Amino acid sequence: MTTSRAVTWDVMASHGYETAWVVFDGQTLRARGRAVGTDPEPYWVSYELDTGDGYVTRQLRVTTETPEVTRTLELRHDGRGGWTADGEPLPEVHGALDCDLGLCPLTNTMPVLRHGLHRAAGEREFLMAWVSVPDLAVRPSVQTYTHLGGADGGGRVRYASGDFRSDLDLDADGLVVDYPELATRLTPR
Repeated sequence: MTTSRAVTWDVMASHGYETAWVVFDGQTLRARGRAVGTDPEPYWVSYELDTGDGYVTRQLRVTTETPEVTRTLELRHDGRGGWTADGEPLPEVHGALDCDLGLCPLTNTMPVLRHGLHRAAGEREFLMAWVSVPDLAVRPSVQTYTHLGGADGGGRVRYASGDFRSDLDLDADGLVVDYPELATRLTPR
């Protein structure tokens, strides 16, 4: 069954906003999003994200614009653990299943959905292909997601990476409702 959602977040970490159009189709996700931020400098971001079965990232296309420069990135996953950035191999993120676009609450969704962590007990550690914004550098990031409880079909999941920890509130679709220190979803009027 295919469902579509439009979500907007107040992204406190960048002093900006993000809106994404998300399509769920079975065990896949497609999204288009745009964000504007002012920290670390004024920037715009537009992205397209496609996953394969099991919500495994297949491709992330990103464009960032600052007053001085426009950057683009095409990040691809071959489905077997290999990654490329603009066609160049990224051996440092080999084995990762997901991308994580910096300051983007949407990209927390894939590992949560794959393992049902917003609905059921469990803890999982992931290697992610983390993309910083606005420079679009790709780096490995080890992240842990831990189920803390459920409510109204959604749940609470602890995100941890290095010394950073935050307890995320997620809806029934695994989308972030509240990510303390990063973003809070705005509700339509």
